[in-house]
Amino acid sequence: MIKQGAWVQIKKIVLRPEERAENIPEDTKLVPLVMWTKGYLLDDAKIGDTVKIKTVVGRIEEGILTEANPTFRHDYGGFVMEILKIREIVKGEAKIDEE
Repeated sequence: MIKQGAWVQIKKIVLRPEERAENIPEDTKLVPLVMWTKGYLLDDAKIGDTVKIKTVVGRIEEGILTEANPTFRHDYGGFVMEILKIREIVKGEAKIDEE
């Protein structure tokens, strides 16, 4: 059981696939538009329950409880050699072939 006041994350379907815009890519149209929101749990609950949270700016949001004490999990992807080469060019560490 996750206690009231805990920092949590919820998932909410904003648009179902059939509600999505017509001018988006086909593979995007096949999936719902999902919003992930973090905030303080307003009542005790379990993962998977529909809950209400209060965000840091004071909004009340409702969705499926997915995680307690969520962390930030983002990065800039895997290593790309071209990015390293661009860095060298910008810093003047590599010579550009002139034709």
